[in-house]
Amino acid sequence: MTIDEALRRYPLPRLESRLLLMQVTGFAPAKLVGYPELELSPEQESAFVALAERRLSGEPIAYLLGEREFYGRPFLVSPAVLIPRPETEHLVEAALAKVGRSPAQVVDLGCGSGAIAATLALEAPEWQVSAVDVSDAALAIARQNAARLAAPVTFFLGSWYAPLPQGAIFDLIVSNPPYIAAADRHLGEGDVRFEPRLALTDENDGLSCLREIAAGAPERLVPGGWLMVEHGYDQGDAVRALFRAAGLAEVETLADLAGLDRVTLGRKAT
Repeated sequence: MTIDEALRRYPLPRLESRLLLMQVTGFAPAKLVGYPELELSPEQESAFVALAERRLSGEPIAYLLGEREFYGRPFLVSPAVLIPRPETEHLVEAALAKVGRSPAQVVDLGCGSGAIAATLALEAPEWQVSAVDVSDAALAIARQNAARLAAPVTFFLGSWYAPLPQGAIFDLIVSNPPYIAAADRHLGEGDVRFEPRLALTDENDGLSCLREIAAGAPERLVPGGWLMVEHGYDQGDAVRALFRAAGLAEVETLADLAGLDRVTLGRKAT
């Protein structure tokens, strides 16, 4: 099979076919374009066929490549973690805008791949960043990402605030928790079908984790400290109510580039 034949073999977007070919051959994009007649080795052909067929079955391209870019950096991903999405970059931007880059204690609850925590540690080198996840497998990926990117992050295994040192308080708490309701049809569509269900849904109304995070935030925040969470497009009103019920002030919801509610933040009174 030649490069050209491989690119034509499956009804995939040409860019995806090229990415899969690059994955199995190590060829640069220019080589794929410049030498379409080049024959793949039997091993390369077999590996490409396997990946292409998995992609045709709907498996996310990020899992097949083992990597996804977030905030301009490559992050390892596997089916143990959610695939980082551009919408989550709004959470990073809000954190940097509100807290600034001077020294701060920061924690990411439910860190998954570590994309948020590592990005914050790298964008604000004066911050001391911690990250928590309940999944051993997710933390293994997060630790690899932090090591690859030389991002100084301290990791804790456990649920939300529970594994953090007693008495530890923070200038900023961020989280992209499971917020999809158990009955939401989106759980059975697209890439989400292949992502870890534990990281997607609370198996309830989609607000259980957000309730716990909001309720526990005041005792873990310094006066003037911020809580910021990502949530669903239709959850802005509910999350603002949770934040206000927890006693947080300056509560607001930020929209993503599509104009949909995406990040809600609030501040502990000084």
